[in-house]
Amino acid sequence: FDPALCCSTGVCGTEVDQALVDFSADVDWLKHSGGQIERFNLAQQPIAFVENAVAKAFLERSGAEGLPLVLVDGEIVLAGRYPTRKELARFAGVSGA
Repeated sequence: FDPALCCSTGVCGTEVDQALVDFSADVDWLKHSGGQIERFNLAQQPIAFVENAVAKAFLERSGAEGLPLVLVDGEIVLAGRYPTRKELARFAGVSGA
């Protein structure tokens, strides 16, 4: 669950955050490695946050400032920063990071 971003990946505009560039590349890598991942952008998909009880409770408790939020099988595994490629691989059960 991403904070409000200007586009689906956050890699847009004139001031691009390098962490988002790296994470977007890692997401592509994970998908090509057979991992399953889904991203939700608070600005573009607010209903996804409301419909997920864990994400909704997290937002109520920590606010949007606590994002990004990473869930694996419905449980919080990381919050406040984007995972590294190695962490993504571990979360998804994919080798080769």
